[in-house]
Amino acid sequence: MKTLQQILKEKKHQELVSIAPDRPVYDALVIMAEYKIGALAVMDGDKLVGIFSERDYAREMVLKGRSSKTTNVSEVMTKEVLTASPNDLVDTAMSLMTEKRIRHLPIVENGQVLGMLSVGDLVKETISYQKQLIAQLEQYIRG
Repeated sequence: MKTLQQILKEKKHQELVSIAPDRPVYDALVIMAEYKIGALAVMDGDKLVGIFSERDYAREMVLKGRSSKTTNVSEVMTKEVLTASPNDLVDTAMSLMTEKRIRHLPIVENGQVLGMLSVGDLVKETISYQKQLIAQLEQYIRG
C-alpha cells in the first residue's frame, strides 16, 4: 500500500490550492470551481489555520442566509483541522477520515502543508491496490 506522499505526487494539481482567511467566501467558491475541488486549505502565510469546504458553505452560508461576497472565509471555515503525515499509509488515512467523518485531509510535515487529499483520492488508490492484489493472487493460483 502506498504512502500519502506517493499519492500526492500522482495528483493532477501538485501545488497546494489555498485561500487566505480574510478573503470573501465568494473568492473561495471561484477557486474551488476553477480547480474542480471540494475544499481549500485556509492559510495565514505559511500556517494552516483552517479548511473551507462545500460542507462549510452549505451549513454556514446557505442555511444561515449569509452573503458569500460579504462574509470572510475565517467566519465559516472549519478551524479544528485534522492532518496526516506524508509517511502515513492510505489505509491509515482512510480509517481516520471515516472515523472522523471528514472528506479532506491536509498532509503536513514539520509544520509545512505539502498538499491535501480527498476521500476520493484514497478510494481510487484503494481500488487500484485491490485490483493489483487480485491479479497477483489469480496469477499465483494459476501457478
